[in-house]
Amino acid sequence: MSLIRKPLNRRSILRAGAMGGAALATPTIFTSKAWSAGYLNEPTGSEVVLGFNVPQTGAYADEGADELRAYQLAVKHINGEGDGGMLNTFSSKALQGNGVNGKKVTYVTGDTQTKSDAARASAKRMIEKDGAVMITGGSSSGVAIAVQSLCQEAGVIFMAGLTHSNDTTGKDKRANGFRHFFNTEMSGAALAPVLKNAFGTDRTAYHLTADYTWGWSQEGSIKKYTEGMGWKTAAAVRTPLGAGDFSQYITPVLNSGADVLVLNHYGKDMVNSLTQAVQFGLRDKQVNGKDFAIVVPLYSRLMAQGAGENVKGIFGSTNWHWSLQDEGSKAFVKSFGQEYGFPPSQAAHTCYVQALLYADAAQRAGTFEPCALGAALEGFEFDGMGNGPTLYRAEDHQCFKDVLVVKGKENPSSQFDVLEVVEVTPRAQVEYPADLLGGDLGACNNGV
Repeated sequence: MSLIRKPLNRRSILRAGAMGGAALATPTIFTSKAWSAGYLNEPTGSEVVLGFNVPQTGAYADEGADELRAYQLAVKHINGEGDGGMLNTFSSKALQGNGVNGKKVTYVTGDTQTKSDAARASAKRMIEKDGAVMITGGSSSGVAIAVQSLCQEAGVIFMAGLTHSNDTTGKDKRANGFRHFFNTEMSGAALAPVLKNAFGTDRTAYHLTADYTWGWSQEGSIKKYTEGMGWKTAAAVRTPLGAGDFSQYITPVLNSGADVLVLNHYGKDMVNSLTQAVQFGLRDKQVNGKDFAIVVPLYSRLMAQGAGENVKGIFGSTNWHWSLQDEGSKAFVKSFGQEYGFPPSQAAHTCYVQALLYADAAQRAGTFEPCALGAALEGFEFDGMGNGPTLYRAEDHQCFKDVLVVKGKENPSSQFDVLEVVEVTPRAQVEYPADLLGGDLGACNNGV
């Protein structure tokens, strides 16, 4: 696909006009010396600083480690080191492997701890003390929403990492925030037809749900689509993030009359809850004359590895998988594998792509100014990044692309070959109206 350059639309022009008023309303929580520049942390030397804010501890630390690896690889490629990775397949050719806008890309890192307060403090430090002009990362939607709000207040761009809640680009969307990763609405739309074919329409589900914005969103989307095709919901029980022991939540499932357990869990929580559900014998049960089924709506290769044989035959959705054979995916898997010795996760993929998309938008805009850079991202269509033709929708800053339905492999050929793609759901099937999930982007903020 050729690069499509989108002209400034009416909303972008209105945003720029409203910028001054937005800045007046911004809380004065930042004291960076860069406030005197044309925009917050405008780089004046030979380098530009990006802030990589990932969970290095906590329930999602495995995802965070892979995100950081991907960001570091992206910086290498942007600066002209290594084999270039997806820069060789990306439909936009603005980046030439010599940095961005004549500046070398450098970075600082922070630990979100999978906690919103810690993530905000880390992002604030990177903006205020380290001069970061953009913040990216996270593996929790609660963290993403909190940091996105802070970046909006501060006046820097936030390129969301792994965040799957509808709210990130729904009711909590912000003009300074952008998401490449898919959401729970798309997971429900992609999974439902596959679940219908596999298990029929006469099923009763029991949900165990991580008790924060992503879990609520995932539960809601799966209930919407499964109940829409005839399933009933026996119960939906909230579980604390990082619980570890889920036995007290799994025991009631046995006598609930449900014949499907939906685990709205991610990271180590999913590994633990699925493992314990299998240990309780749920996979071998028959209920209502049917084989009991388990569904994990949001999968990752890292989680599947952690759960081992327990994932066999279990369906879920994912944003991307390293086994895809398009040129972009192959280029990224090759680069990542050469650098680290194993294939990348979906967390690594979305973070790598977000870093390239930010750099590309800055290069096309000719500036790191948030409002100009945001306008370059809005309505941007691209290809060659592993998900087919993709749109960064202007109205909500959500990417739309193909979604993968996967299941645990029965006979994996290696420790990494644990998921198989059973369906590539076309982008058109998961698209929805821009006003469906609510919220208001508001005006972009340059921080001055």
